[in-house]
Amino acid sequence: MQVYEELVARGLIAQVTDEDEIREMVNAGKATFYIGFDCTADSLTAGHFMALTLMKRLQLAGNKPIALIGGGTTMIGDPSGRTDMRKMLTREDIDHNAACFKRQMERFIEFGEGKAQMVNNADWLLELNYVDLLREVGACFSVNNMLRAECYKQRMEKGLSFLEFNYMIMQSYDFYHLFQHYDCNMQFGGNDQWSNMLGGTELIRRKLGRDAHCLTIQLLTDSQGNKMGKTAGNAVWLDPEKTSPYDFYQYWRNVEDSEVLKCIRMLTFLPLEQIEEMASWEGSQLNRAKEILAWELTNMVHGREEADKAQDAAKALFGGGGDKSEMPTTELTAGQFTDGQIGVMDLLVACGLAASKGEARRLVQQGGVSVNDEKVPDIDKKFACELFAGEGVIIKKGKKVFHRAVMA
Repeated sequence: MQVYEELVARGLIAQVTDEDEIREMVNAGKATFYIGFDCTADSLTAGHFMALTLMKRLQLAGNKPIALIGGGTTMIGDPSGRTDMRKMLTREDIDHNAACFKRQMERFIEFGEGKAQMVNNADWLLELNYVDLLREVGACFSVNNMLRAECYKQRMEKGLSFLEFNYMIMQSYDFYHLFQHYDCNMQFGGNDQWSNMLGGTELIRRKLGRDAHCLTIQLLTDSQGNKMGKTAGNAVWLDPEKTSPYDFYQYWRNVEDSEVLKCIRMLTFLPLEQIEEMASWEGSQLNRAKEILAWELTNMVHGREEADKAQDAAKALFGGGGDKSEMPTTELTAGQFTDGQIGVMDLLVACGLAASKGEARRLVQQGGVSVNDEKVPDIDKKFACELFAGEGVIIKKGKKVFHRAVMA
């Protein structure tokens, strides 16, 4: 099976401009393609995972990836998938975020001479003269067509700023520039970028009389159909300081039964034959599939050692074995106890499981808190400091969040 057919079999491809042409170039290892990454935060997220693994798969097949850092487009902000305007970032913030992105990308993609390239669109977008740009490309864009694009339609009711309206033009100009200066003949991205990507192919056709191609991949969504990533508010970060390797592992370990095989197929590099064997798994076997998914992705992002530690911590929590020291842990001091006791609301806030006592109160009243497998019955519950000696206590918030509290 060649690489394009594997992408289809894994359910990764959403839309293409010319499937026969793209299949031929990709399978022959002759595609030079780019994927853009706007630097809206200082870490990549699970929402970027699909793009990163796609770049890796295609590079392994001989194709040349270009990772385009959006130092210029980030200063405008992509309205796709948004109901409000993005926060404006400074040039310094964007440069810092771009440096963080590069470090994380290097775990997936091999950069160097004749390999993958990383470029920053600030190098050309910030040098453009506005009047010159309008004269060069303005006539190639129909406002009527732009307003029909899904990325703009979602914003029209609440108001679309002229700043954001220019985003499609900037992204299209990126493709136009890369096509001319980097021999880049394809743009890949998430399915929510389709309209912006077509703007680039049309600009190239009208200005240069040449064909360029686009391919979009399916978006990684949660069980409610929400996009996983920064925008949807349920981010799983690739930076271990923002999402610990244990929490990263647990996120994937806790995917719904109906989602686990889809995630394994789309995100891991396990052979399809092995994945198909899992299709008949049921009951406890699905838990094994979730462990495989969680370990594979944690290994990919954080390395084998951290993946093993996270798995050991999970086994300590759920199976009574393994090393509890790798579990997220808060050390409590004597000063946090009153008369040798700490109330459940203070405990939840101290462990970062609730942002305030008000939130802690709601969690307890809704029956969402357990300590050492016993549900906390009311907000007045107190725990003696002796309970936190040694290995401490295990606090459970909701169904999937676990935390250990010990005496310092």
